[in-house]
Amino acid sequence: MSTTSAAASASGTCGAMRDVYKASECCGAPEKVTGFQVVPNQKVMTGTNVCAGKKPIDGHAKGDKYFNNINCTLADGVTQALEQAGTNVTKGYTGLIDTTGRGPITTPYWQAGLCPVNVHWHLGTEHLSVGEFDEDGKGPDDAHRRLAANARRGFRCKKYDSADAKFTKKYNWQHCVGMHVGETYEVHWPHSKNGAGGTPNQYQTPFYDGVFCLPGITLNPLNTFTNIGVQSQVFTIVNDESYFYPDLIRGMIVDGDYGADIAKYTGSTTGTSRSNEICSQYTPITWQVDRKCHLISASTFDKMCADMKNQRDDMSDDLYAHGSRELVATKFAANNHQRL
Repeated sequence: MSTTSAAASASGTCGAMRDVYKASECCGAPEKVTGFQVVPNQKVMTGTNVCAGKKPIDGHAKGDKYFNNINCTLADGVTQALEQAGTNVTKGYTGLIDTTGRGPITTPYWQAGLCPVNVHWHLGTEHLSVGEFDEDGKGPDDAHRRLAANARRGFRCKKYDSADAKFTKKYNWQHCVGMHVGETYEVHWPHSKNGAGGTPNQYQTPFYDGVFCLPGITLNPLNTFTNIGVQSQVFTIVNDESYFYPDLIRGMIVDGDYGADIAKYTGSTTGTSRSNEICSQYTPITWQVDRKCHLISASTFDKMCADMKNQRDDMSDDLYAHGSRELVATKFAANNHQRL
């Protein structure tokens, strides 16, 4: 058991408060409602993190290192890995891996008893949704910053407009790291039946600690696809408070067009340590992916990062965008894609 010392939530500066005061035209108007709220820093929760170190490496037997990445195919070209993510989620798409007996969770995760255990995001998108986020997407020209961060960028949305100030006006980030207005990000919320939901240990970095915190996930019988799920939603960040959402840490936004068109399939964990040559062994798990791209305010992300800093576990390794895995080839994708 380890005692975690979480990263303290950064304090705002007097200069930032001054800028808000001026922007809200408060001078001489003490009763004016600004749309902002001054919240004192909360003491970060301390105590024993019972989920620390729960990410498994071994699977069937001690020392077998089952969950280490493997070659996607054998020497003769035969596929040896189970289904992977992220895939094409365009309506009508399906992969080639036979997933008989391991279909995705088709209800909302909360109805299936799963709770979020982490939130993180990727630069660009790992999934492909033709017409929404694909090879023809647009965004700011920040290649030098991206290379410096050593993060592979995936696909982009098509909403960016360099002539519209909300896509180009810089935002004064207080909590998130290396983020940019106008850029596309794919947000992931890993969920689990075996996390510490409803406790101070619910949110974990790495997310595997949260997913496998409590016993019950097994390979024989295989129940990973019923006990583990990931929500995915894609955003282009704008500097416009009319797109503010206060609680993004909790999960996918389901409101109006947000979260209305969901692809559901079984796949794997993602990230740039995997490709179409090297595959993840954390599979099969359920994916529920919003096919649409949405606008979201920079302040929404910054509020989420502030919330992450106030968790018991240290989530500082998820306060920036991770690189995107290359699109999974059809031969490594599940044949159970659904739109429900």
